[in-house]
Amino acid sequence: MKKLHVAVLMGGWSAEREVSLMSGNGVADALESLGHRVTRIDMDRNVAQVIAAARPDVVFNALHGTPGEDGSVQGMLDLMQVPYTHSGMVTSVIAIDKELTKQALVPHGIRMPEGRIVECESLYAADPMARPYVLKPVNEGSSVGVAIVTKEGNYGNPIAREAKGPWQEFDRLLAEPFIRGRELTAAVIGDEALAVTELRPKSGFYDYDAKYTDGLTEHVCPAEIPDEIRDAALAMALKAHQLLGCKGASRSDFRWDDEQGVKGLYLLEVNTQPGMTPLSLVPEQAKYRGMSYAELVQKIVELAL
Repeated sequence: MKKLHVAVLMGGWSAEREVSLMSGNGVADALESLGHRVTRIDMDRNVAQVIAAARPDVVFNALHGTPGEDGSVQGMLDLMQVPYTHSGMVTSVIAIDKELTKQALVPHGIRMPEGRIVECESLYAADPMARPYVLKPVNEGSSVGVAIVTKEGNYGNPIAREAKGPWQEFDRLLAEPFIRGRELTAAVIGDEALAVTELRPKSGFYDYDAKYTDGLTEHVCPAEIPDEIRDAALAMALKAHQLLGCKGASRSDFRWDDEQGVKGLYLLEVNTQPGMTPLSLVPEQAKYRGMSYAELVQKIVELAL
């Protein structure tokens, strides 16, 4: 592949800013090691002018959360006619919204937990469903704002305003039944599902801190699970990637109730801008499949072009 001028877009102002900076700088270092010219851009409100002045051959979108993962930046780059990595505008709009993702995937046979949209304010009057259940923002990633409400009343019963739940800065939430069991994830690059990793948090669940703090979560890659569960997760991840129209890399997250066999495997969400930090799962699975970090970055750029 010829040497390119790649603008790496990172940072921004979402709740995932610090993770994005780690991803972006890792990507930029890898591209420079391959001989590409790199312009690092910490996104601000003047990002369009900065990209126009840089005139890159391609943008590597290393943003996480809004507005880099929700279709906003993708639409801007489409209007500027600048190629960029990962999924396009329409796919990004759907995939970051957990309710829209269900509407796109469930009719095609993808098993996902039943859920309902609730207003944050309504939680203080009554539970939206039987406990235990999960509350999560409709359109955030990296487990930002996620909480598990248990029968023991960890946030009060009914939920108390003073409980300081992580969801309180969001107006609308998705409530889903809590699925007991194990946390699995599978990455897709292009049209190939790579592997299944099991995530074993040392305490609690796989929240933001567990994802990005070294030593808080054990990654088992490949997951020590029956072949039929591995194959089902890989097939489901690839089908979701294709149904949503994802490009480049995606990562699908699952819960598996290991007492229910294949029927206990549920897709939770599809990440169209998966992390590229030293603790991230896509680089880990690529390495398991024999692809170095730099080769993975190069592959994602090639798919963008």
